[in-house]
Amino acid sequence: MSIRPWRDIVRRQSRQIMVGNVPVGGDAPVTVQTMTNTPTSDPVATINQIRRCEEAGADIIRVSCPDTDSTAALAKITKAARVPIVADIHFHYKRALEAADAGAACLRINPGNIGSSERVAEVVRAAKANGCAIRIGVNAGSLEKDLLEKYGEPCPEALVESALDHIKLLQDHDFHEYKVAVKASDVFLAVAAYQGLAEATDCPLHLGITEAGGLIGGTVKSSIGIGSLLWFGIGDTIRVSLSAEPEEEVRVGFEILKALGIRNRGVRVVSCPSCARQGFDVIRTVQVLEERLQHIRTPMSLSVLGCVVNGPGEARETDIGVTGGGNGKHMVYLSGLTDHTVEDADMVDHIVKLVEAKAAELDAADVTKAAIAAE
Repeated sequence: MSIRPWRDIVRRQSRQIMVGNVPVGGDAPVTVQTMTNTPTSDPVATINQIRRCEEAGADIIRVSCPDTDSTAALAKITKAARVPIVADIHFHYKRALEAADAGAACLRINPGNIGSSERVAEVVRAAKANGCAIRIGVNAGSLEKDLLEKYGEPCPEALVESALDHIKLLQDHDFHEYKVAVKASDVFLAVAAYQGLAEATDCPLHLGITEAGGLIGGTVKSSIGIGSLLWFGIGDTIRVSLSAEPEEEVRVGFEILKALGIRNRGVRVVSCPSCARQGFDVIRTVQVLEERLQHIRTPMSLSVLGCVVNGPGEARETDIGVTGGGNGKHMVYLSGLTDHTVEDADMVDHIVKLVEAKAAELDAADVTKAAIAAE
């Protein structure tokens, strides 16, 4: 039995497309997406939610456009957004035309669901005229009737065939700026479908486990499904679907990428589950630190361990570390080396200041490197 190299991620080579100013596929970083849940017809509420998602790090944000009120508001939304906006269209091709004119960077649409070839041609013409990409979104819960009759139930082969049928409709109209998703709520079905599609086409793939569940259950299912595919090099952009606020989807998405070493953003926290040996309340401390450090975008690592059993070892591998000690005094490590102690009452504020200072130091170093490289 051969064992796969434990850190060997060889990314599938896909074509690259542009979603607004964000490259997707090829050698571009894997991007993180989410979707608003406010009425798109309410531009103020939608823009406010988009802003929170942007602050969380979202690269691309999708909004649903089920009616003319939504597409009418979309122009305000796209102008206010700092990241590309994808317009989610289901059956009515005119909503796609309106969304393209309103500044959408991408249309989420299944060409086979909008009617005649001429309607597909109209959407393609609008997309080309406005520089829109298209995302084909196949879902196990809404497969075409003929495929369900052919295969008897949603299966990987049915999802792949549906995707290829939709792709052909776009290619027949000489449109190639598309990415594809084959989502299912069943992890095994979704993973197998993506594996099959990855072999059948070179287009960028949008990963997701649809209707994954709430914050905890959905995070687990998405991490298993999306993480498995990314580990095997499949996937160019991801959306973690949770029954939770969209900014939580963004945070979970980045945590998946960080865990695989694919993309680092913000503070990677290494912490213990705590036990009777802990010198401080580890669980509460980590909760507070994660909340207070959300504004940090610079990639760096922080270890928070309650005692000296594993604390010093973990601290050696992180930028900043703290290990619980006796009498309310805890050891602080900088760049893996013991540096000083901190009192229990001051620990959280102190760690936040250290992280902010380290982030500023790393950012300055990056600016210097960039300046030298430009000379």
